[in-house]
Amino acid sequence: MRHTKKNILYHELIGLRMHILEYPDQSLVGVSGIIIDETKKTLLIETMEGLRKRILKEHGVYEIWLPSGGKVIIRGSKILGTPEERLKRIVK
Repeated sequence: MRHTKKNILYHELIGLRMHILEYPDQSLVGVSGIIIDETKKTLLIETMEGLRKRILKEHGVYEIWLPSGGKVIIRGSKILGTPEERLKRIVK
């Protein structure tokens, strides 16, 4: 299944490029990079400078680039949990 704006919540986010639009720690706003790990509550991003930053999902708003070239803006609370858990929550 391809990543689209409508089904992004069903997918693993690893490998997608992202940009932090809103976050309580203002030093992280504007950070861009590739998602290299995803846990229930966190994302690990490798920035363009080669730094790794682990952020809490629920506290931010993120712009995620889809492999097709489109972009989607996601509130972190919508991506809490593993992809399997997110799918179960949406189906209910």
